[in-house]
Amino acid sequence: MAQAAVAALSHPRQEVTANSASQAPGGKARLRSVLVSSRDAGSASQRAAGHPLSLGRDTRARLGGAVRALLDLAGLDGAPDAVRLAVLVLASRTPSETGVVEIRTSELGRWLGLSASYTASVVVPGLRCSGVVSVKTAPGEYGQPDGLKCKVLPLWAAQGVVGHPLNLSKKEYATLLRLMEAVMAPGWKHRDGRVTPAGLIDTRTGRGAATDRLALLLLVLEARETGRVRQCGGMVDTKRGRAAATVARLLGCTAAAGERVLERLEDRELVLRARLKTASGLSNRSRLMVPAVAAAHGRTVADDVQEDRAEALEPEFSDPDDAAGPGEEPELEVEPQVSDVPVTDVADVAEPDVAAALHADHPYRGTPVGSLTVSGGFSGEGRGAEGRRPERAHGREDQAADSRSSSGNRVLMAGDGPLRGEKPKESPVDEREGQRAAGAGASGRPKAVWSEKTQRQRRTSSPAELGLRVALGPVAGLWERLSGWQQDQVEAAAKAELTRLAGQLLRPEAAPQMLADRLTDRLAETGGEALVDRPYPWLIRRGLVQRPACSDPRCDDGTRLDTRSECPSCATAIADRRALRARVRAVVTAEQGQGPVSRAAYEERLRAHSALEADRARVRHAHAAVEVERRRAAVAQRRQREQEAEQARRWAPCADCGLVDAAGLCPRCSWTRHTNVLVAEAVDFAVAARSALDDPTVVAGLSEAWEARIRALVTEGSRGQGGDEVIAAFTAVQVAERVRDEQQADALRLLAAGPEAEAEAAAVLAAELRRSPRRPDAARVAAGAARHRTAKYLLRQKLGQLRVLRARATADKPHRRPRRSDLHPGLTSV
Repeated sequence: MAQAAVAALSHPRQEVTANSASQAPGGKARLRSVLVSSRDAGSASQRAAGHPLSLGRDTRARLGGAVRALLDLAGLDGAPDAVRLAVLVLASRTPSETGVVEIRTSELGRWLGLSASYTASVVVPGLRCSGVVSVKTAPGEYGQPDGLKCKVLPLWAAQGVVGHPLNLSKKEYATLLRLMEAVMAPGWKHRDGRVTPAGLIDTRTGRGAATDRLALLLLVLEARETGRVRQCGGMVDTKRGRAAATVARLLGCTAAAGERVLERLEDRELVLRARLKTASGLSNRSRLMVPAVAAAHGRTVADDVQEDRAEALEPEFSDPDDAAGPGEEPELEVEPQVSDVPVTDVADVAEPDVAAALHADHPYRGTPVGSLTVSGGFSGEGRGAEGRRPERAHGREDQAADSRSSSGNRVLMAGDGPLRGEKPKESPVDEREGQRAAGAGASGRPKAVWSEKTQRQRRTSSPAELGLRVALGPVAGLWERLSGWQQDQVEAAAKAELTRLAGQLLRPEAAPQMLADRLTDRLAETGGEALVDRPYPWLIRRGLVQRPACSDPRCDDGTRLDTRSECPSCATAIADRRALRARVRAVVTAEQGQGPVSRAAYEERLRAHSALEADRARVRHAHAAVEVERRRAAVAQRRQREQEAEQARRWAPCADCGLVDAAGLCPRCSWTRHTNVLVAEAVDFAVAARSALDDPTVVAGLSEAWEARIRALVTEGSRGQGGDEVIAAFTAVQVAERVRDEQQADALRLLAAGPEAEAEAAAVLAAELRRSPRRPDAARVAAGAARHRTAKYLLRQKLGQLRVLRARATADKPHRRPRRSDLHPGLTSV
């Protein structure tokens, strides 16, 4: 309806808006009138159609600020991208009334593109550890967190705070949820029949899926109505490009990681890296665009880019990735000095990674370039007000100006040919690029033209390590066709395979040659490098991987890795199959008698035997499944018994005071027991330092006296707690610890002043002075340390003697049969 309303306007309309502010020369803001064309009005009306990705400027800024505020929380510093994205998903699904999100772990994993087990084992604990989300879980069948009740604490705390970026209204919550659904919703069908379609990146699952989804969400929030994303300014890594640096700064990662994320999004045609070109065909500033956002606003960015590339991107210069190799000169075609292709807002697509070193944060304004008229035939003739450098000089350019063609857009010289040092033929790289451009223009939508390996700067040199050069020697041609990132991945995979082979071989130094032999065999199977269409997947999934033909881990295509001979396990399996066929043939021959064996009967018997073996395998699998179920049931019963025992322990009353539901011991009684233990230790320290430990009666009397004294100190120190017994018991523990430490220090001080410690200190002092006569201070320090060690040794020895003495006294005490009054204090004898 909105598009029909726009189409109803029969002529361009301009409206005057007087609410646009500009900067006055004096630094003050002033109002100025701005002409709003019908194109802008049409965009606004199309945006009102309600597409989730057609966000207005204010809404985009509001939601982008909320998302950035959540990602910048201190609890998410260093958190995995899966945890950060989970916070955004929970925030988008937060009800504005309660703030509590109820979701299953598997459903949250579908939003993140991850499995339920990974979500339960990594994402949910990460949410808890961050402190950003409060998580309450409901256990599943096997104890894993299945149901989740989550609350994004900063989001809920900001409700009602004026000006806070997380203070979202109910409409903004709904808009954020619709945006998340349009980007990454897993897709589902409602009970009322409504269907929520899958998002743009729903099919991206597995490792790195959360990072890609988070990157696409941030790019959508940064994209304007034209689909363009404003790129970061300043100095960037020219190897990666400004677009990769922009993605890296959005995600908070390195430029290399940002480039990998951007490449994966490009492979799925979710983003486009476009590069403007100058009138002469040289690469200019790049563009990063999100086609889905442009389509939501009624723009046709992808189509325009495709047409521009098909018509105007005939590459006169070889791109950086298709540069000539070692010993090969680039073959350049003669090119005109001017071009008739204007630079527009949605510009030609060129190489993404050749970014300028300096780039200011401002939108690009292109200016159409007209034809150049050479009146006098001189290369130094004025170029008007453009101020550009002169283009390359053509051969025989001193001819008359009327030698130009009738088109007026291209200067064609008679017999125009290459300059000195150039080859007369066209570069094969340019031919391939022209074919790609033509193919892109013929298709209905832009394909992988923007993500071709030839767009990325590649490291054409061989690996630095000698072992890698030997191992990857047979695939040198495939190595040159890889991008820089792909070469790094292949190099890492080759290193891992060499390490694994070195651990299995008798001679580890033979691992590079063995891997080279494997790659040679794989290429022979394929038919040579020319038949390998996609080098990177071929190397990662076929060339470098080991293919065991049996259960032996040392087997590789029927060859033992350690001995380079035939695998005996494979030979055994082949012999078993041959023996089976021989037995079947003998049985069929015996049944048919003399004469040739019927091929049909032989095959039928083999099929029957295979079916019988399959039935036996199914029976074994069924028995194994029953055993697994039995074990699971046993595990469930054991868990049930453990839970019942734990519940009974929690419900048990206190053993000392009888308080119910005290788990066997209430806090007050627990602290009382701890206080008694500390008092007993303090008494032992006091008695051991002050008694000769030779008379049990003296030791018993001294222990009772010191126990009474220490308990009086503990009782005095725990008073003044308002009559609360629990607090008094807790305070008694603290006081008893201090008293115990003081008694231990007193015991060590008394023993250090004894004759044994003095003798040890004197001996150490004399020894140290004999060894170093000029260091008396160090000798005294050593003597003090020896005295302290002796005191600690004597204290441990005396504590052991004290325990032995008390044990003997308890054993020598005569056993008395308890009287009736002892068992029943309430009864008296008659």
